[in-house]
Amino acid sequence: MAEQSLPVADQDASAEEKPSSRPGVSRRALLGTAGATGLVLGAAGGAAGYAAAPAAATPLTSVGSTEVMFHVKHQPGIIDGLQARGHLVAFDLTPGAGRKEAAALLRRWSETARRLMAGEPSGSDDTDVARDAGPSSLTVTFGFGHSFFSRTGLEKQRPVALDPLPDFSSDQLDKARSDGDLWVQIGANDALVAFHALRAIQKDAGSAARVRWQMNGFNRTPGATAHPMTARNLMGQLDGTRNPKPSELDFDKRIFVPSSATPAWMANGSYAVVRRIRMLLDDWEKLSLGSQEAVIGRRKANGAALSGGSETTAMDLEKTDAKGDLVVPINAHARITRPDQNGGAAMLRRPFSFHDGIDANGVPDAGLLFVCWQADPLRGFVPVQRKLDRGDALSQFIRHESSGLFAVPGGAAQGEYVGQRLLEG
Repeated sequence: MAEQSLPVADQDASAEEKPSSRPGVSRRALLGTAGATGLVLGAAGGAAGYAAAPAAATPLTSVGSTEVMFHVKHQPGIIDGLQARGHLVAFDLTPGAGRKEAAALLRRWSETARRLMAGEPSGSDDTDVARDAGPSSLTVTFGFGHSFFSRTGLEKQRPVALDPLPDFSSDQLDKARSDGDLWVQIGANDALVAFHALRAIQKDAGSAARVRWQMNGFNRTPGATAHPMTARNLMGQLDGTRNPKPSELDFDKRIFVPSSATPAWMANGSYAVVRRIRMLLDDWEKLSLGSQEAVIGRRKANGAALSGGSETTAMDLEKTDAKGDLVVPINAHARITRPDQNGGAAMLRRPFSFHDGIDANGVPDAGLLFVCWQADPLRGFVPVQRKLDRGDALSQFIRHESSGLFAVPGGAAQGEYVGQRLLEG
């Protein structure tokens, strides 16, 4: 579909934060922060964040020391703060590779991820790309695509929630850059640390899997703003204002599969919808500021709803102007994507921006690597996207170019690898 994604979805994220990583200097952690005086723009200490809120502002000299744990209840890279650099990569199992080879691969990948997230070398053949750097909030997240289960003879373990997404009328999807047997999300606050992890994961694939597609993204670096704030996308809009917060009582119910789930191997896991959304920036930037704000339904400067207040003030959908027109237009993106306008449907958006240069027509190949998390995509992403598909003002300025849906199991316990309960169950 071309246009209806959620690059500026209206799912709340406030400025408060929940620590999701712990500061700790490992063998390769950053040494010395004496030079940080005068560079501190926000709170000192390890970067922290919740959901898709930005990581806390920190002195740049301390960014490298922050470590995210690998052995956790939910895989890392879901509720951790947005990272400055990211890689999304999908793999297909090679001909002849099945369940046994997949299990060995996930075992290798899990050990490599654990080591790198602790700031350690990946193994005996480490490339030294990230030498001298600390963990830099590195996270590595693994998921399984629909095709993985037939390739490994595990069709009976494939969740119903992993059924293919429906077609949307505006999709313009490149099948070669969609789907995949396996999906890996890599994020870090240092570009070399993220690249190092990417190369290690690719090398570990060996003869068991080959890359199907890869996408590279970025966000604002922690410490680049005077205080923590909602991130901006390439349209200049605050992006993620109404993301669900872990402090909300129903957060886990909306985002994570319950521990009593069927199939059992998905307990404490989540489902990731991944979409490459091209932003038609030349067209968007021709709009006046007022027209851009009408498309979104929020002020560009501070993310406040057009109905008034601050970024976190509830949107008044019924407020009208002196002429009797709705202040928040009926087709405004922020109105259409509200959970209360979609039967309570909600998802945790955790995207990266991308810029892949200029295309053959001389226009920017740039936009959003949209990643959203939910306990069930049929109750999260799908109803919202269907509504957007029927008439969202943002539609003419974006284009959906690839798509994927992946089952992301819960975190690996000590001594386990990700997906072990599926592959050895």
